Amino acid sequence: MRFTLIDRITSLEPGKSITAMKNLSLAEEYLGDHFPGFPVMPGVLMIEAMVQTGSWLMRLHEDFAYSMVLLKGARAVKFANFVSPGHTLQITMEMQGWNDSECLLKGTGTVDGKQAVSAKLTLVRFNLAEQNPTLKSTDVSLVKQARVLFSQLWPGPVAV
Repeated sequence: MRFTLIDRITSLEPGKSITAMKNLSLAEEYLGDHFPGFPVMPGVLMIEAMVQTGSWLMRLHEDFAYSMVLLKGARAVKFANFVSPGHTLQITMEMQGWNDSECLLKGTGTVDGKQAVSAKLTLVRFNLAEQNPTLKSTDVSLVKQARVLFSQLWPGPVAV
């Protein structure tokens, strides 16, 4: 199962920063178990929302040249507040640097102006065909899907 944890991108400075929103609804399937009687967004999904937000910044920076963007490492992760249904998690990711195929990002997630999560993430990007040339068509399909989803999340113009 794949969760899309970004509802919209609200701010974008290509090559610099991105801000996205996740509106948490009681309809989120995982809230039934986390926790019964006290539903809150799991910390691992807060981090995943940060990864997804940072991934859009990376994809745009390289004009969607890579089909895969994955979390390689998370450092200095701090959870400060809960995210409960009816609230919006605002995620801001700032590019800190590149090292070959890896990007270092610093991020924060806030709810009603109060910090809920912060972390330094290392994301890595690649194409599947780099390991298996027969997967080139899969790369093309995944990039096309990413472009469509990006246009739904960020309807504004993009100045690269």
